[in-house]
Amino acid sequence: MKIGFDLDKIFINTPPFIPSAVINKFYKARDNGVLLYRIPHVPEQLLRKALHTPILRQPIKDNFAILQRLANDKENKLYLISSRFKFLEPETQRLIKKYKFDEIFDKLYFNYNNDQPHEFKNNVLQKLNLDIFIDDDLSLVRYVAKHNPDTTFYWLDEHAKAVKFDNNITAAKNLEEIFKKIIS
Repeated sequence: MKIGFDLDKIFINTPPFIPSAVINKFYKARDNGVLLYRIPHVPEQLLRKALHTPILRQPIKDNFAILQRLANDKENKLYLISSRFKFLEPETQRLIKKYKFDEIFDKLYFNYNNDQPHEFKNNVLQKLNLDIFIDDDLSLVRYVAKHNPDTTFYWLDEHAKAVKFDNNITAAKNLEEIFKKIIS
């Protein structure tokens, strides 16, 4: 099985005490059906770099455990597909080394050309022809799902009810909910 994963809020938590609504405001220029993500100016880049230090971005341990079990099955091909911008490359590379992502995943993809995140991920997904892709950004998931109808998408949100709400999109609270049948 070919499985793709986003990074943040899938394996790496957001900084504590910062609400998701605030984080979305930093990332999206608008979220009204038209996707447009902001590439921040230098002062905001410095703030975001500080907020991406490992001490503030702790691993989501339960999801890491599921990932490890998926990686142990050599029939699975695992891909990390993150739309992190170029200015976060040093922090991202530290995470890769710290959590050995380069040893777990078959291939890593990062948005270091600063493309719009939904376009970047769509281009990667079309090349990989994945069976499953998991992301926490519902607007982005809806966009890429329309362009990749043969892929099963999961919108991961800790408050989600496990329901299917679009043709190829299902909501899930965590990775265990998605993979319980595969890794049992």
